[in-house]
Amino acid sequence: SNEMASMLGAIFGFLSWPVSIAISWLYFAIQESSSTQATLGKRALGLRVTDRNGNRLTFARASGRHFARILSNLTLFLGYAMAGFTRNKQ
Repeated sequence: SNEMASMLGAIFGFLSWPVSIAISWLYFAIQESSSTQATLGKRALGLRVTDRNGNRLTFARASGRHFARILSNLTLFLGYAMAGFTRNKQ
C-alpha cells in the first residue's frame, strides 16, 4: 500500500542521515590519520594532513577536525572565514 511505502521511505530517510555521517567521518578520520595522511583527493594533489609540528594526526584529532568542519559548514562557513583573521591563518 502507499501508506506502508511512505512510512518505509520516511524510516529509510531518517536512518540514512546518521549512516551517511558515520561513513563520512570514518572515511576522513581513517584516511587522514593513516600513514598516507590524506584522503584520495588530497593524495592526488600531493597534499598531506599534519598537526602544527608536521606530525601525523591521531584518529581522535582527525575525528575532531572532521566534526569541526561539519560545525563550520552549519554556521555558513564561519570557521573558514575566521581563519583569515587569526595570527596563524588557521
